[in-house]
Amino acid sequence: MKTYTWPPSPDFWTDEFPAQTTTRTTPYLFKGIIPETAAHSDDFLAGFETIRRAHAAQLDIKAKARVYVGEDRRDDLLPSVLTAPAWDGASFVPWMQDLVGAERFSLVINNLETVSPGLAAGFGAFLRTLVDGWGFPLGGAEQVAFAGNYAGTAFGVHEGYEDAFLVHLGPNPKNFYTWPADEYEKLTGGKKPLYGDYQWLLAHGEHFVLEPGDALFLPRRVFHVGTQDQFSVSVAIPLYTYPHAAILRQQIIPDVLASLLDDRGPDDALSEPSPMAAADAGSMPVAEQLAGLGRNLLLTAADRVTDAAERHARQRWHTVLSNGGWELSANDLSRQEAAAAFDPQQVTPGATVSLIAPYQLFVTDDGVFLRGFDIDLDVTSLDQDTVAALNAGDSIALPADDAVLAAFRTLGATGGLRLTTHSIGQEESAS
Repeated sequence: MKTYTWPPSPDFWTDEFPAQTTTRTTPYLFKGIIPETAAHSDDFLAGFETIRRAHAAQLDIKAKARVYVGEDRRDDLLPSVLTAPAWDGASFVPWMQDLVGAERFSLVINNLETVSPGLAAGFGAFLRTLVDGWGFPLGGAEQVAFAGNYAGTAFGVHEGYEDAFLVHLGPNPKNFYTWPADEYEKLTGGKKPLYGDYQWLLAHGEHFVLEPGDALFLPRRVFHVGTQDQFSVSVAIPLYTYPHAAILRQQIIPDVLASLLDDRGPDDALSEPSPMAAADAGSMPVAEQLAGLGRNLLLTAADRVTDAAERHARQRWHTVLSNGGWELSANDLSRQEAAAAFDPQQVTPGATVSLIAPYQLFVTDDGVFLRGFDIDLDVTSLDQDTVAALNAGDSIALPADDAVLAAFRTLGATGGLRLTTHSIGQEESAS
């Protein structure tokens, strides 16, 4: 079996990856590419236990768990799964079986990266080299975990809409089948998901056996399904490359139009009330007036789109990259807990700070970004050598400089920094 460097080298992304995947258009299984030190099935269980802890504390968090028995989503079982006393050691499977009242089950968790710092960092190392070697997904990426001993994926044989990697954490193997969209349509007569008994279809699919550490590349618009006999965990990492038209429709164009049409008070020309419309003239004069104003505004808007698109692209770029490549999520529990652990009063000369992997610090003309946050602070307090050292994974000692200390106190509120204090005669402590 081929041995890969970790994280994958630039040559992997520029040479082997496109060669093995027909220029990123066909599935391919990269055997053993993810080391156990980067991602383990125990990391999933720890993340799930964090969700249970958040539920007990009545916290509103981004990560969500769903329970399936067969292909049926069982929201009625979720409260028990989230509140029952914890499992002991290796007894997670019988624990789940007892709670759901079934031999086979499926547990799906979205945005696992927000409750598992270990997987955020481990898969983040993979994602960072992907961005450097292949490209940047405008919407970032997400971790979606599939755990259980299910006979078939709860969603049936279905189509994926984003390029993705499916990383298998084990401990047991999984069978995975894929079909190109045109072949699936010929076999089934359409593009709808196939549920129930689809054993006949598996013989026509490309079959992969996933083992711990394997990563299966799944191009968008490929139909797929997973099956297994024993418990295992897989984590899908979809790459959200949103259509440009959707970004324009949802954000850039509305922002431009809002800037032109915002209510500026009664003295603004655009706030002048429309004249009384002559009843005998009908609606056409009103339509012409509206159309004329609309044309003038759209011409002005067209002149502003370039600047608006540049601002949006820069903001999105630095937001996602500073967040380690992961999509920016509200109610990110790992972020909240890291920020709470950072004590700004301990930011003193001689203390050391480092970035929490996989997050990055960007200092640009547009602002300072860390862990997805755009931070308002004096950029002159952060010199290039300091920023480069932090992004390289180094710890730096804080100087006796009030401006620098103030900057790091502000940065700590993002949840992207780790602080270690030093006292003479005492062991160091981290926050």
